[in-house]
Amino acid sequence: MQTTQIVNITKNVIIAQEAQLAVTLDQRMRGLLGRDNLGPHEALILKPCSSIHTFFMRFPIDVLFVDRNMLVVKSIDNLVPNRLSPLVLSSIMAIELPAGKVHQTNTQIGDKIELK
Repeated sequence: MQTTQIVNITKNVIIAQEAQLAVTLDQRMRGLLGRDNLGPHEALILKPCSSIHTFFMRFPIDVLFVDRNMLVVKSIDNLVPNRLSPLVLSSIMAIELPAGKVHQTNTQIGDKIELK
C-alpha cells in the first residue's frame, strides 16, 4: 500500500505522518483487521468510503470523513470495536486514526485536509 502524510491545513498540524492508502476493494475490506493497534503517527485512508465498521477489530479508533473538497464533514471520536459508523453520503474517504488523535490535533468539521 502507498504511504502518505495527512495534514490539517486549517490548523497547520500534521494528523498522521505514516498514512496507508487503501484504494482497492481487498485493501478496503481488510482495513485494520488483524492489527493490535495503530501507532501514534499512523492512519489508514479508505477511498472511496462513506461508512465504516469496527467489527472484529481489537481497539477503538477516531474517524474523519472527508468530502471531495477535502473538508472534514463528520468526525467520530473513540469508535469502539463492533460498531457501525453512520452513512456519510458526502464523504469520498474515511481516515481511521488512533483513538484520541482528533482531539489531540483539534481537528473539527469544516477543517481542510491535505494528503502529501
